[in-house]
Amino acid sequence: MSKLTEAFRNIFKVHELRQRVLYTLALLLVVRIGAHITLPGVDSGLLKQAMDNADTNNLFGLYDLFVGGAFSNAAIFALGIMPYISASIIIQLMGAVVPYFQKLQQEGEEGRKKITQLTRQGTVLISAMQAWGVTIRLNNMEVSGLGIIPAEIQGFFWTLSTIIILTSGTVFMMWMGEQITEKGIGNGISLIIFIGIIDRFPYAVLDEIQLLSSGQRNVIVEIILLVFMVAVIMGVILVTQGTRRIPVQYAKRVVGRKVFGGVTNYIPLRVNTAGVMPIIFAQSIMFIPSTVLSFFPDSEFLQSTAVYFNYDSAVYSLLYAILIVFFTYFYTAIAFNPKDVADNMKKQGGFVPGLRPGKQTSDFIDNILTKITLPGSFFLAIIAILPAFVGAFGVSGKFAQFFGGTSLLILVGVALDTLQQIESQLKIRHYDGFMKSGRLKGRRA
Repeated sequence: MSKLTEAFRNIFKVHELRQRVLYTLALLLVVRIGAHITLPGVDSGLLKQAMDNADTNNLFGLYDLFVGGAFSNAAIFALGIMPYISASIIIQLMGAVVPYFQKLQQEGEEGRKKITQLTRQGTVLISAMQAWGVTIRLNNMEVSGLGIIPAEIQGFFWTLSTIIILTSGTVFMMWMGEQITEKGIGNGISLIIFIGIIDRFPYAVLDEIQLLSSGQRNVIVEIILLVFMVAVIMGVILVTQGTRRIPVQYAKRVVGRKVFGGVTNYIPLRVNTAGVMPIIFAQSIMFIPSTVLSFFPDSEFLQSTAVYFNYDSAVYSLLYAILIVFFTYFYTAIAFNPKDVADNMKKQGGFVPGLRPGKQTSDFIDNILTKITLPGSFFLAIIAILPAFVGAFGVSGKFAQFFGGTSLLILVGVALDTLQQIESQLKIRHYDGFMKSGRLKGRRA
């Protein structure tokens, strides 16, 4: 514990690192303040009543989790940073199938700037469309016959002003994310999502304390839950950082009187190359049936069918797990191209011992990637459906979310990456980091 305390003290001993950390914290504070400023014209009292009675096990509940409750608050930051994430994913997917975007990805710095510009433009377009959807939803929300938007202010000008405010809020958050990445510490966009999710944790703990104080939960049960949560987090860290290293030998080259190459490096193939994206894709698709079926409350057949798409249904969990395994392979194929890796190795004079450069190397890397992705996809599927099983044992919905799923993977991934950057800054200036070796335990080359 003293070692950890000393490492945190060292953060504030380094002037530049201290400035970066404080700058990051200041902007994240602005993000949380904006998540509680309600849109003009919204009756906050009626809104709270409406949200207390609303079902959160749907697409809106997932979205609200990512934006830290700003969506349920009808705040100026209600859209969060998700339109930017959506635009980035669309651009990335198009880069795998559209020649124009493939060309941009190969143009180096100029291509990257163009892609960034297109992503920003796409963010504005998606934000405007989602903001329009939010205005329709707010106009239709009622409590005891009273609309949360008074009838006298509903109309074109309120809708237009709300769309502008929500879109501007997303653009402002996108700017803050870029500023954190450039002038702060960690990845700004990821930290904005991280702070939104972690904001819900105190409320989840409070729910458990209330259950404990009311006699609905036993102290022994709470200790078991705590130990189980720690074990799950350890497992997520282990798989997130797990890699399969492929040795690469570089041939010696003589240039003048100097000899280059002749060294052995490694290609680290991650067990979970796709990260959290398969869960996001699968969860979005699984929410579509229940969302569509909710539009037909008078149909007995459709409502009986909707039972199978409930969050705690066994059919839901099975389909959800299958989709995650599929999207893990799908997104891994997009994010990592063995042919490009093999071609780059060949150009640089590198080769895998015992294999010919080119197609044979590409097939070898692809074969290994396929094998290690299988356990990674199964692990993602288990982590994704774990909150539903934990909830079946009486754990409150808010607290169950932190036993797995998208939220836990994002929290672990962002925390590790941010700590790694802080560790690097400390070691550059010859300060002891969080580990004596100068590297976080579990991180590999």
